[in-house]
Amino acid sequence: MDSINFDILQQPDFAMLRVKLRQGQRIFSEPSAMASMDPSIGLKAGLKGGLLRSVGRMFAGESLIMSTFTAERGAGEVMFAPGPAGDVVHYPLTGGRLMLQRGAYLAHSDGVDVSAKWEGARGFFSGQGLVLLAATGAGDVFFNAYGAVLPIDVTYDFMVDTGYVVAFEDTLKYEVSVLPGLGLGGRIKSFFFGGEGLVVRFSGQGKVWVQTRTVNPFLSFVYPYRPQKKSD
Repeated sequence: MDSINFDILQQPDFAMLRVKLRQGQRIFSEPSAMASMDPSIGLKAGLKGGLLRSVGRMFAGESLIMSTFTAERGAGEVMFAPGPAGDVVHYPLTGGRLMLQRGAYLAHSDGVDVSAKWEGARGFFSGQGLVLLAATGAGDVFFNAYGAVLPIDVTYDFMVDTGYVVAFEDTLKYEVSVLPGLGLGGRIKSFFFGGEGLVVRFSGQGKVWVQTRTVNPFLSFVYPYRPQKKSD
């Protein structure tokens, strides 16, 4: 595994990923994530893994196109800034599989394959989507979240609201269910419209990453303060 030399700046509120590539080394990312790069770095954008894999990633909330940054003219530095205002996490993949929630993917090194995984009825009906991203292989994976990120080691059972799950190791089994104690009306609303009341129940042994904020509650908070057109 050709490890990437990196550091993560400005954690946890407005994190940025700084990658220092050696001659010939590459890193892949979402096309809108690059903030700056040295002139020694070459950039190419295109489909990675073929059309079907690219379309699958699009259904998982990522771009159809992926950017490739290569240190073509000597060593160089690339800075990545994710869209959400929050943290960036590094995960060293060593042959297992890391599952990423919709919009969480930021970048990965050579040796890693990122593809879509259809979850069917187990998908996150809270608006997060029915397709997750699966990172496999051996290399470096970087993902981001809205807010700070809490890593949690699960050794038996653990429940997380669907909107707060960022990533988890596939050694964990999971199922989506309604929060115990929720009435029939709340169950129907959660199933069809998403929102509070749907939880992911993880079991087994592995790690799950939970973000400290979600977008929808924030939008509900600022909505009353929006500018409104006064009637004549």
